[in-house]
Amino acid sequence: MKVCNSCNEKFISSEWKCPSCNYLPKVIDNHLAFAPELAQASDGFEAGLFSQLAPLEAKNFWFRSRNHLIIWALKRYFLKATKFLEIGCGTGFVLQGIERAFPKLTLFGSEIFTAGLSFASQRLLRTELFQMDARKIPFENEFDVIGLFDVLEHIEEDREVLAEIYRATAKGGGIILTVPQHPWLWSQADDYAHHVRRYRAQELKIKVEGAGFKVVKITSFVSLLLPLMLVSRLSQKRPNQNYSIMSELKISGWLNTTLENVLNLERIMIKFGISFPAGGSLLLVARKL
Repeated sequence: MKVCNSCNEKFISSEWKCPSCNYLPKVIDNHLAFAPELAQASDGFEAGLFSQLAPLEAKNFWFRSRNHLIIWALKRYFLKATKFLEIGCGTGFVLQGIERAFPKLTLFGSEIFTAGLSFASQRLLRTELFQMDARKIPFENEFDVIGLFDVLEHIEEDREVLAEIYRATAKGGGIILTVPQHPWLWSQADDYAHHVRRYRAQELKIKVEGAGFKVVKITSFVSLLLPLMLVSRLSQKRPNQNYSIMSELKISGWLNTTLENVLNLERIMIKFGISFPAGGSLLLVARKL
């Protein structure tokens, strides 16, 4: 069901023109824009990073491993889902993996920056893309699964976003989230990425359940690499004016392969039911009962 962003009228239609107030979302760069005032810039992310991320994601061990974990969670917990929305889809790398793994799944992707949607539209073949502010989602009881992958930590009003997601999720559906874990891992990388927070597992669980969801799985990941990550983050405690997060992503081929193999082993352990208590990131799966 659609929800008018102007008057909050709920309606079912193939069109976006509100039957009550005649409001019609703007179109920016060929995409519907539900929050056009935020389409070019906001405090949560630097849109200029998309052009640097796009060519790196498919090669980098962390992005590749996270994709495999997300696809596993979607198959494990929501195999019968028919409609999926990714909020904050960026360059479309996650959705590209989901397109390939779930050929019958109807897919949607939203991004606050139209710059990200430009890259995503080049990657994706059958995903409907639109610009949106996660704090005001123009849907109700619409999607079987909603995913946010390293997005929630950029938003100050995370409880508000979770409440909006709950409203937009269909009964019996659910959510898949990934977020950075452990406040004590905070470093210049978090400042550079415009993170508002790194989550504690219990904090994330409380906020998700406070929105109305029932958590069915929560585990750390990037756990086997945590000692290496800790050393890296400790080295960043002293500010470096020349710091670039992209330098962390541009690693040698042999090291990238080695780290990916470690995370492949970790994912096998998670598949067999192990929930890690500590790691660089958190994966959470929850249902709307």
